[in-house]
Amino acid sequence: MKKLITLCCVAATYCGFSQTTSAPAASTAPAEKEWDVSWYGFIRTDYIWDSRKSAQVREYNLNLYPLDEVLDVNGADLNDTGASNFLSVVSRLGTKVKGPNVWGAKISGTLEGDFFGNTEASVGLLRLRHAYINMDWSKTSLTMGQTWYPTFIPEVFPGVANFSTGIMFNPFGWASQVRVKQNFTKEFSGALTAYKEREFTTAAATGATQNAASINSAIPTLHGQLQFKNKNWIAGLGAEYKSLQPLTEYNVTPTTKAVTTETVNSTSIVGYFKYSNDKFSVKAYGITGKNMYNLVMLGGFTGYTTAGQPMKFEGNKTTSYWIDIASNNKKVAPGLFFGMTTNDGTSKTLAAGETASYFVRGVSGSRVVDQVMRVSGRVDFKQNKFRVTPEIEYTGATWGDLNANGNGTANLNKKDVSNMRFMISCVYAF
Repeated sequence: MKKLITLCCVAATYCGFSQTTSAPAASTAPAEKEWDVSWYGFIRTDYIWDSRKSAQVREYNLNLYPLDEVLDVNGADLNDTGASNFLSVVSRLGTKVKGPNVWGAKISGTLEGDFFGNTEASVGLLRLRHAYINMDWSKTSLTMGQTWYPTFIPEVFPGVANFSTGIMFNPFGWASQVRVKQNFTKEFSGALTAYKEREFTTAAATGATQNAASINSAIPTLHGQLQFKNKNWIAGLGAEYKSLQPLTEYNVTPTTKAVTTETVNSTSIVGYFKYSNDKFSVKAYGITGKNMYNLVMLGGFTGYTTAGQPMKFEGNKTTSYWIDIASNNKKVAPGLFFGMTTNDGTSKTLAAGETASYFVRGVSGSRVVDQVMRVSGRVDFKQNKFRVTPEIEYTGATWGDLNANGNGTANLNKKDVSNMRFMISCVYAF
């Protein structure tokens, strides 16, 4: 009997201890981390074959447009020859950090780089992509640092396999900036951005240093944008004003100089949308404006000089649009891209004794790219964090004789050239 009573007491004690120790665990939520650091990135290799020489970046990793016809002594085209390369320089590493609230805002930061380099001489070296801090209140956010140009929309850019992400048709690059975003409703927001061009650079007048046109200007580039976003749709409209000063002095005579404050002022307008559901997505984008060289697009600005007077400038107009349709299948996802861009030049007519200098992407000697068209097809084969994407890309360019407006004279020595790119991209993300 004593044994039975003892066993009952032990059991009761055990049950009571179990309940008192386990109950709090069930009702206590884990505390949120005050500080958190996470890493992300991918290891990537691209296998590339081209049918024609092209204007290119980083050992042919990124092709812009096929080069103009250049005939040798026998009448053969020197640029009608292929190229190939295998590269891993676009592999990427980044970190995201967050810490305690600041002035009532949730604060976070991103630091990201790849091995693309900043010049052909630095291929394989670390390049800064993003370095910014974001402060987020309930309806207002403030971004400070280097991140995407406001004309590059992270949710709406071509899904091509090529590392170009639609370059020449879609703006590309990063800039040091300050951006204020206001959420008017759950789905509708507006943003104002002031930035200085850095990557890629502005066009440079003869004798100027890299990005001098931006540094010489007291006014940063200003961009405003409205955006609608819900579960399936994203749509936006933006406008930008840019005032650059390419030079601070000019030659009055071969031995004397004077101060110049001549600027090149320009505007641009951008519109875009995306629709996406479980099965497919459709994205479209259009932009038109002047002096968009820093966005890795056709154009730039033209300088006009009269002897003894400072050079005056006018931006070259560029118009570009694209559409991308892709499957959202989690394992096999085909996609199709089409893009078109034109160099519309300036509205200038040369006066007597006036000469023109062209600081324009697409100019080669007395020839200039008038328009570029691209169509590409791809298939993403995905398994967990690994992806293999074969892609076929056709790029056609029309070259013409350069005129005073900085674009090709219609039907004057017009020449169409094209390049076929075959590539396979292999990516392991983490």
